[in-house]
Amino acid sequence: MDYVIEGLDPAAFKPYFGLDDTQLKSRNAARFQVDAKPGYPCRVSLEDAQVGETVILLNHVSRADNTPYRASHAIFVRERLGEGARFRNAVPEVFHSCILSLRGFDEAGMIIDARLRQPGEADSDLRGLFENDAVVEIDVHNAIRGCFSARARRA
Repeated sequence: MDYVIEGLDPAAFKPYFGLDDTQLKSRNAARFQVDAKPGYPCRVSLEDAQVGETVILLNHVSRADNTPYRASHAIFVRERLGEGARFRNAVPEVFHSCILSLRGFDEAGMIIDARLRQPGEADSDLRGLFENDAVVEIDVHNAIRGCFSARARRA
């Protein structure tokens, strides 16, 4: 089963980058200087930010549909953004070091299957979830912190 994982659209986050710390705080966001790698996974590039970079921590609505699964959580985005990442039939390196929660959704936005996976197991489980024709997309979350990592869709 072919699938695609894409980073979030960088355009949604650019308005945060010219703000000072007080302005960020008024928007429930904060700036951090990256002091360790891994530790600050950017949800646009789907890479861990490098030591010395700055990232913005902000709330992101990952499921906006009007279902019981509407969801938001804190995510990091790099202040130095390029294009959003795109992976076809492969998982980003940033997934390899995390325990992940994979949540398979149907067209109505309801979870119909889910899996908890150890580091390095995401690819096979994404493919396994997509074997169910009713699964149209899979939300990947960091299982420890709960934050949204990315969404996989059928290719």
